[in-house]
Amino acid sequence: MDSEKHQRYQTAMVSTYCPDTSFLDYIVMPDGTEQSYGSDLLTMLLSGKVFMVNSRRRNGLILFKRYHAEFAGPGAAVGGDYDRDCQGALPIGNLSLLNPESHEERQKAYLIRRQWIRLIKQITENPVPAQRVQKILDQFEQYFPPEMVTQLPDEAFALLVGVLPQTVAILRRLGSDIDGSFDE
Repeated sequence: MDSEKHQRYQTAMVSTYCPDTSFLDYIVMPDGTEQSYGSDLLTMLLSGKVFMVNSRRRNGLILFKRYHAEFAGPGAAVGGDYDRDCQGALPIGNLSLLNPESHEERQKAYLIRRQWIRLIKQITENPVPAQRVQKILDQFEQYFPPEMVTQLPDEAFALLVGVLPQTVAILRRLGSDIDGSFDE
């Protein structure tokens, strides 16, 4: 009898947390507006051509993949084979994409992209979800103006560090005063 109840509970959990539609279909920004993922930008990224985020500006892209998101900050390569699985892109700041002019410039852009990925990886290695969220919010607020960071959707940060969007929403609302034992 207990195992029968347990099985029903597991089925309910799966149907609750694994919706058939992607969150990109219905993402809503913190101010209540729906975010459009500019088909022109996505078309550019999926064209197979390599671009790099302008390293002379405070700008970047959150690239939404099927089950996670990646951040490509200033100097990072985007597009090409690296992002063929990209399903959406959220520009941050006054986005400026450049064409690498030489093989060396392209290689440097790929190395910088790897550095941005490593930074996010270091954050996600923390086993406590609330600490991962706080760390990614802190990182973004160090680099971008706080008012810009508050405009980014909870789902974007959730996919960057592997937590539920509700976890991001709670931490944003309550701030870093939350008890360290908070867990998903």
